[in-house]
Order: sequence, then structure tokens, then C-alpha cells
Amino acid sequence: MLPQEAIPAGPAVLRPPVQGDADQIARACADPDIARFIPFLPSPYSRDDALAWITKAMPGVWENGGAGFVVADPVTDEVLGTAMLKPPDRFGATEVGYWLAPWARGRGVVTAAVRTLAERAFARGVPRIGLLTDVENVASQHVALRCGFAHEGVLRGAGTPRGGTPADIAAFGRLSTDPGDPITPFLPFFPGGFPGGSLTDGVVRLTPLTTADAADYFALASVPDVMDSHVPPAEPSYAEIEVVCRYAGHRWLTGQRADIAIRDARTGAFAGDIQLTGVVPPLGQAMLGYSLHPAHRGRGMVTRAVNLLAGWAFTHTPLRRIVAGTTPGNTSSQRVLERAGFVREHLVEGLLPGPGGSRLDDIQWARTRP
Repeated sequence: MLPQEAIPAGPAVLRPPVQGDADQIARACADPDIARFIPFLPSPYSRDDALAWITKAMPGVWENGGAGFVVADPVTDEVLGTAMLKPPDRFGATEVGYWLAPWARGRGVVTAAVRTLAERAFARGVPRIGLLTDVENVASQHVALRCGFAHEGVLRGAGTPRGGTPADIAAFGRLSTDPGDPITPFLPFFPGGFPGGSLTDGVVRLTPLTTADAADYFALASVPDVMDSHVPPAEPSYAEIEVVCRYAGHRWLTGQRADIAIRDARTGAFAGDIQLTGVVPPLGQAMLGYSLHPAHRGRGMVTRAVNLLAGWAFTHTPLRRIVAGTTPGNTSSQRVLERAGFVREHLVEGLLPGPGGSRLDDIQWARTRP
């Protein structure tokens, strides 16, 4: 597929691995994130494991038409990571894989390496390159988008088992006919990125929902009046809550929805949740939802959260319109929307599923970009 020679790649150089790289590769593969998201790597990872990869695994990749490189510093030759193209399938398509050492992150190194490999492969007639990554590996998904790989879906249970359960895999792909331009997320993360970014007004703080919030989120979803406002009105299982939390970064990055924790800014306590869902990019529209634990009610926290989120959305995303819905009897939620600048637009009879197969009316509200 590619010649076994060094290839310049912006802030790095791609070159075939040599036995002298073994110590640095072993040190990098001791990183918890590499171990977490590439679970088929030996653990603990030793110098002998690195030598086996260099002297046995990589020659096999080259012999079968693939390509395997060390990503190195062009000046010091320090190992920064690895990048490879798998042997092509019967249609000539391939798949790119990579990891980056902890000491090399945040420098655009792996993005440059993947982009360079893709361009070289397409120039040699490869029609398609796939990129598969753990659904929780948001950093790797960022690389995919920056390299022009389009999100194509999720392969459930297709990954190497981790903790006894096969991982879900986010699938990206790029065709030789694609422009290859970086793909800008429709919903950027809060300042500070994922998962550490946040918005605050000094009273409430909004942070991305993560797996660390699963227990608190489940407790909130189990509150009776919160359950009643679900669509459909039912208590979710803990497993369902875990999926929402595990997928939160992926769904946000790929523009599907933003799931957010509402926190007490002073204590950091989990107080509730707020979401942007039903995102329709051609319309510039998304739907707002929220709930608050009874222990934190009566302080205006939801109104503050709605104002924070709407202000961010109208400033930092292409959204022009945020809609929300309430049942006629949910006067507290209606007051929140009114205080946050939402305007009542109309009532849709029987839109919402209710208890016991009933149907409930929905009052629809909207707030538009100033």
C-alpha cells in the first residue's frame, strides 16, 4: 500500500518502527487511557511486548498490504505514538488505527499523522478508509472529525470486551472522493472541552454529563414527578441511565444532543439535568428539557440553567431557535420558561403519551436567537 520509508507529517514524521523504540513504546502503553481504549494490548505492557509488536506484528501488516509506522519527533526522533493502515479488504478499503503517548498530546500530532496517511493511501487508489473508536473515547473521535472522517453510526457490542462487556464502537469513514476538510461539530463543547468544560453564573454550574454522574442521574430520574414528565412517563432502568452517561460525549460531539448536569456552583453537588435534544441542523433548532431534584428547588436554579444554556447556544452554535414543551398542568415548568424568555406559541392536543396509554396535551414554547 505504502513504501516502507519515512513520511513527513507536519509536527511529526512517520517512519517504520525499529527495535530501539521498544522502551518508549512500552512506557507509552503503560498509560491508563491507552490501556482502557485498546483493551487487547497486554497489561501490564512490557518491553518484550513492544519488541514482539515491532519484530512480528508489524512485518505481518506490511506483508499483507498494510502499513505500520511509529509517529516520531522530527528533531529528536522521540516516539510520540503509532499509526497504521490495516491490510486492505477485498474491495481495497482499509482502516486506520493509532495511539498517542501522554507526553505528545495536545500538539496536533496524531491529527497530522492520520491526515497524512489518508492522503497517501487515497493517492495510491484506496477508495475508503474506516476509523473505529470506543464510543467513550471522545478524544479519538475529535481526531476523526478533524481529519475529515464523517460519523456513520455506532456498532453496538462490536469492540473488545472490557470488564466482561463488549464495548460499543463509534464508526467514522472517509471516501477518496470526500473533500477531507475538518468537520466542525454542530454543538461545540463548553469552554474547557470534554469532560472538564463548564458554564457558570456563580450560582449554578453546567457540566457535561459523564459516567461519574450515573448514580445521581438515576436517583433524579426516579423522583415521581420527574418520572411523570418523561416521554413516555416511566422510570428508566439503571442500565439505561448508564448508556445515556456513557454516550454523552459522543452524542454531543456528533451533534445529536447535549446532556448536561446542573450543579450547585458553590458545592459542586449534582442538582439536576438539562438537555438539548431533537437537534435539526437545517432548521437551526433544538429542543430543551430539564429536571431538578426536590432538594434543590425553590432557588431559581433551573431558570438560571436555562438562561446559561440558551445564551451559550445562541452565541457559540448555529442554533437559531430552542423549543420546549409542557403539559397544561405543569405550571412550575411554565414559569421557568416564561422567566427565561420563552414565548408560548400553541397547544397541540394529545401529543404526549401519558400513563396507562392515555394522551396528554402539550403547550409548546420557543425562544429565538436575539
